[in-house]
Amino acid sequence: MRFNANSLLVAVLAAVLSAHAAPTNSSASNAHPGSASATSPGPVPVVTNGAEIAASLITQPSQVDRLKQLLTVDGKPLTGEALRDLTVFDFSNTDNVTEGGAGGTLLLATVDNFPILEIADISAAVAFIEPCGLNIPHMHPRASEVLTVVEGVLDTGFLQENGFTTEIDTQLGKFQATVFPMGSMHFQQNPTCEPAIFVAALNSKDPGRSDIATNFFMLDAAVVNATLGFPTTIGGSNIEQFRQHIPANLALGVDTCLQACGLKQ
Repeated sequence: MRFNANSLLVAVLAAVLSAHAAPTNSSASNAHPGSASATSPGPVPVVTNGAEIAASLITQPSQVDRLKQLLTVDGKPLTGEALRDLTVFDFSNTDNVTEGGAGGTLLLATVDNFPILEIADISAAVAFIEPCGLNIPHMHPRASEVLTVVEGVLDTGFLQENGFTTEIDTQLGKFQATVFPMGSMHFQQNPTCEPAIFVAALNSKDPGRSDIATNFFMLDAAVVNATLGFPTTIGGSNIEQFRQHIPANLALGVDTCLQACGLKQ
């Protein structure tokens, strides 16, 4: 019987696929922990004394000493759940929610709840933005941010500083990313009627967050009035009223989107 090259290739591929499709008991029992046969890892609890652990790492003279302090006991490496609890941060654990409001929830991993970041000097966030939700304008005083959309669509924008006050706007789809420089005022809004999710990385273990409108209205009423230049419209008597109506970090959204999606303000 004669075979051409294509027939031989098909035969070989069929044999390989057949072998993979029907693993023996032996191969299943020896499966690597990372293979398809592995069960899904369980949840990881919140580290309740993260700040205390991080503080103990600061006093260590070297990176090696910090790793030993965190990940060993009596000179022996941690194993099992003890190791996992200190090296895995669970963004699916709702106890890790740090900020939120009617527009969604934000989970932030910092040295306070994930002390190994003291060694890496980075932090990360995952946010779930509801339809029309708005992550209100804010800034990170100690970090630049790279934000990647992993589900849905987000409109974003930032303003840097005096001398460059052009708003830099962009729209991100799934697996698209943008940057917010350190100290820039920035926001994210979900302009659709479907939820959106983003993942953000920040180049500081303690990036900080300052919500622009919220903190501005925390200033003395006279300073707010003078800054806005509308003392007859926003008087000292109703500054408190404005403060009470400033939304949480993730606001419900803008009127046009809410109306289009049939949502109530």
